[in-house]
Amino acid sequence: MVVSVLKVEGLRVAYGGIQAVKGINLDVNQGELVTLIGANGAGKTTTLKAITGTLPECRIEGRIQYQGQAIKGAHSCKLVQNGLAMVPEGRGVFARMTIRENLLMGAYIRKDKNGIAADIDKWFGVFPRLKERATQLAGTLSGGEQQMLAMARALMSHPTLLLLDEPSMGLAPIMVEKIFEVVRDISAQGVTILLVEQNARLALQVAHRAYVMESGLVTMNGDARQMLDDPRVKAAYLGEV
Repeated sequence: MVVSVLKVEGLRVAYGGIQAVKGINLDVNQGELVTLIGANGAGKTTTLKAITGTLPECRIEGRIQYQGQAIKGAHSCKLVQNGLAMVPEGRGVFARMTIRENLLMGAYIRKDKNGIAADIDKWFGVFPRLKERATQLAGTLSGGEQQMLAMARALMSHPTLLLLDEPSMGLAPIMVEKIFEVVRDISAQGVTILLVEQNARLALQVAHRAYVMESGLVTMNGDARQMLDDPRVKAAYLGEV
């Protein structure tokens, strides 16, 4: 049975007179890895921020449902308590806290001390670089290390739905490979994921379904692997003719 985790209907977002998102529909079902691809400025990040209630002053219209409940206007801290976590564009680590302290902040809604300690060990196993630098201030890490930390911190809350905003942005190829390896593994563990990504090829290779966004509109959607072979996607996003 298909169980809807996230459903967005007729979402419009306007900053003053600028319409950034122009009435999009998308849905993410339990256990899926869904990607939203498109060029810079297409409205992808605005869409994620509208879902999580982290946009600055703007007008949001339409319906946003998480696990069957309307969440438009909900406080982001409440969303985390209900199992919705986001890794923002630019990582957003707590720069003046250590790696370990960042991970503990990710688990602030939890009370199970032994479980929290076990999860820190788990993510240190996935990201050995973080373990080596556990007492280092997060602000002194490289971009790739900060991305690892941001992902591990979000996963410390045991999310039902994980939103990833441009996890590969600005990273060296070897780091991008590691990040996407972890995305695959998290998905395989049953975490539902909505991935916003400019690297269309990588995103389509890991996702089950995909949406293409252009100038605030969803212009295509369907099976991710089939989109890899679509001539329009090849020409616009994969550098192929």
